Formats: sequence, C-alpha cells, structure tokens
Amino acid sequence: ISFKGTVKPHSGFNANNDAEVLYKAMKGLGTDEDAILQLLTARSNAQRQEIKAAYKTLHGKDLVDDLMSELGGKFESLIVTLMTPPIMYEVTCLRDAIKGAGTDEKVLVEILASRSPNEVNQIKSLYKRGNCEDVTGDTGGHFKRMLVVLLQASRQQGIQEDLIQSDAQALFVAGEQKYGTDEGQFITILGNRSNAHLRRVFEEYRRLSGYEIEESIQRETSGTLQEVLLAVVKCARSVPGYFADSLYGAMKGAGTDDQTLIRIMVSRSEVDMLDIRAEFRKRFATSLHKMIQGDTSGDYRKALLLLCGGDDA
Repeated sequence: ISFKGTVKPHSGFNANNDAEVLYKAMKGLGTDEDAILQLLTARSNAQRQEIKAAYKTLHGKDLVDDLMSELGGKFESLIVTLMTPPIMYEVTCLRDAIKGAGTDEKVLVEILASRSPNEVNQIKSLYKRGNCEDVTGDTGGHFKRMLVVLLQASRQQGIQEDLIQSDAQALFVAGEQKYGTDEGQFITILGNRSNAHLRRVFEEYRRLSGYEIEESIQRETSGTLQEVLLAVVKCARSVPGYFADSLYGAMKGAGTDDQTLIRIMVSRSEVDMLDIRAEFRKRFATSLHKMIQGDTSGDYRKALLLLCGGDDA
C-alpha cells in the first residue's frame, strides 16, 4: 500500500548519534529547542523509542523526563506525545477522557469511531490488559450502548450485498418513518458493518428516503448519541475527511483546542496526514498548513508545521 504519512523512518538512522544531539541540545544553560523539534519530527515513532533506549544507556537518564524538565507549555505536550508509542498514547487519551469529573466524550468518540477493529483490539489489550469496562465510564443510555458496540470491535469485513437493501430499509423504518426513533437499529447497523458496506447503505438510504443519512441522524437523535453516530458516518465516508473536519473545528473561531490539534497531528502523522491535508484543502477555503500557521506560534507552531509536512496552497 502507498504511504500516506508525512513522517517516515529516517534512512540514515543512528540512535546513539541522535541521543547525543538531544543531550547536547539540553546540556548547560538554555535549551536548543530547534534542534530537538527538527530531529524528533524527522524520525518515526519506532525510531524515537530506540533513541530513548540509547539515551538511557549512554546517560543513565530518562529522555522524556529530561525533555519535560527543559521544555514547557504546548510545545512540551507535543514533544511528549511524539515520544509516546502510538497504542500507549491512545490508551492514555482514553484513560484521561474518563477519569475525574465528567467524561470527555469527544475523545472517546474520535478514537473509537476512527480506528479499525484491529487497532481497537490492540488498545483494549493494553488497557487494563483486557478489562475495558471503565472505558464507557460515566456514560449512559444509548451513547454507552454505541461505545460498547464499537469496543467489541466486531465489525464485519467487506460488503454484504444481500444486506444493503434491508439495512437501508431498517434505518429508514427506525427513524424517518416512525414517531420517535428506534436508536437500537442505528446502533446495531452503524456499529457492526464495515465502512465499505455502510457507504453502499447510505446510497441506498438516500434513494429510499430522499435524505442523506446525516440529515436523518440530526433530526432523529440528539446529544452524545448523535455525536458518535455522526462520527461513525463521517469515518465510513472518509477517515481522512473526518480528521480534516476535526482539525478545522479545533482551530476555527476564537481560541484553539490544542489537545485535539496535538492528538490528531501526532497520531495521524505516520498514517494518513497527506490524505487529511488533501481533504482539508477540498473542504475549506484554506490549507491545513496556513491554518496552523495562523493559529499557533513559536516552537509549537514550527513542530506542528513539520508534522503537517507542506502547504497545499
């Protein structure tokens, strides 16, 4: 498969050399932030883990601890995220989303709706070594039911031709055709079918009802259930498109949702950032690069732009 990330493994990689560059950047008075960000955004996550091990061997210290003591603010958060193994990072995001008062539904929705069943299973095995009960945390009702279905990660593979018609019909009957809504049908179908299958169901649904499935979900559901169903639909249509929308949402208007910005830019940098950039350019009157440039500053901005990897002006 063609590579769609902006961050690739560095070809002349030498973990010891890199560890030395980072050590020098932090030694003595002042810190060479530029050296740190240039190096770490030009290495794959697997290579960063090797650098961390080499640093420990050479200097007897934890690289991430040293980085945290030298850096600060959003730039520090970004660098620490870059240094975390991907599945570990997802687990941390889910943990943080449910601990404390209230639940950060947006993070639960984003991770569970956009990852493949295989990825969800990896997250689950790391999270509590198999006990995923508390991922659904403080959530309740239909929203919780949908999260539980997504956590089961038992989406069918491929397209079931014989089900396209009946799935579309079932969704139509459960929503538009009924007084009130049968949320269970939406949860079962949207939670258990493959993306390719759902795209066909959405076409059939539009033919049958005259509506896009998104319009019906907006009319028939509300709150967090609506959010998770819409996220699943967006991801079925296009995962990069879903992330492009989320990045735009994180930066538009006053203020920036830096947590979301960091989470997506880092977690997709080795996966599909090129596709996300292309979708962003298609959907909005600007490029992802330009928007990051206008919304952030300093070393934080520099590092984000390196992860973005180019401007689609």
